Order: sequence, then C-alpha cells, then structure tokens
Amino acid sequence: MAQAPELKLVPTPGQTIGPFYGYALPFEKGGELVNQAHPAAVRLHGVVYDGNGEVIPDSMLEIWQADEHGNVASADGSLVRDGYTFTGWGRVPVDNVGHYTFTTVNPGPTEEGKAPFIMLTVFARGLLNRLFTRIYLPEDTEALANDPLLTSLPEDRRKTLIATREADGSLRFDIRLQGEDETVFLSYPRES
Repeated sequence: MAQAPELKLVPTPGQTIGPFYGYALPFEKGGELVNQAHPAAVRLHGVVYDGNGEVIPDSMLEIWQADEHGNVASADGSLVRDGYTFTGWGRVPVDNVGHYTFTTVNPGPTEEGKAPFIMLTVFARGLLNRLFTRIYLPEDTEALANDPLLTSLPEDRRKTLIATREADGSLRFDIRLQGEDETVFLSYPRES
C-alpha cells in the first residue's frame, strides 16, 4: 500500500484585530500598574498614528516592564489590581482620538549599566499580527549610547524608541505604524 506524502504544515497568521475586541479584552484598571497615589507613579501616554498621520481610534496596547528597582515581577496574577501589587503588565484601549494612558513607574535597569525600557505591544486594525517595540527612558544617555538594540539602528531611527520626559514628569511616547518617523518595531524568530 502506498503511503501518502508527508505534509509540512506552516503556522497561519494571527487574526486581524478589529473594533470588536474593545468590549471584551480591556479590563478594569488595566492601565493602572500602580495607583496614582504611589510615590513613584508616572504617567506614560501618547497617540497611535497610521501611515497617513491619522489617529487610530481602535487599537489596543500592552506594556511589560520591570519595577523602579529593575526587578521583573514573577508572582502569579498579572491581572491583580489591588493597589499594592506591581505586576509589570498593563493593557489599555486607545480613546476615540488615538490617545492612551498608563499609570506606572519608571523602570529601573535590569542589569547594572543597562538602559531601562518598557516593552510595548500594539494591536490595531489592519495588522495580521501584533507589533513589538520598546520605550526607553531618555535620562541615562550613557546607557542609551551603549544599548545593543539602539546602537544597531541608524541614529535617526533610534529616537523613535526613546520617550520624551514632559515638564510634569510624564513620559510621552507616540507610536507611528508607518510613514515619516515610523516607530522601530522588533521581530522575533518564529519556531519551526
């Protein structure tokens, strides 16, 4: 009896994220990694733009980060929002003008001399898969100048990964999916 040829299966792309997720995936206090009254609380905010410079009102963002001491949370319960537990994870939808806000802390470096950063994931209309990037803090210019990811980029592209510190201490980080000043997005090798 002849054997059927072996088929090689390939992964299928993720589904396009559309406006339908807005009612199901966000959760109460999803953008509040720490309470606003926390002594180290900082606002991380910005706007998500498409390739034409128009705001994207139906996107969703997730962040992952270390705490202010550089410790990566490893306790169970990333959805805990009890006002005391820092989980290092948050998820928010943008508002109707593409603006997002997280209340978090400035992450500390995970190793001595490393540039502190926040991982950011973007889900938006027209994307078959989510996008990954980093948000670096602007202050430690020496650590930024030695960061392996940043130094691998042309100088004019590095600025798309560095937040701006505003007068009130907030971090401003706008996300541009395409076009002029497109945010640098990261790719990770897929497992075969």
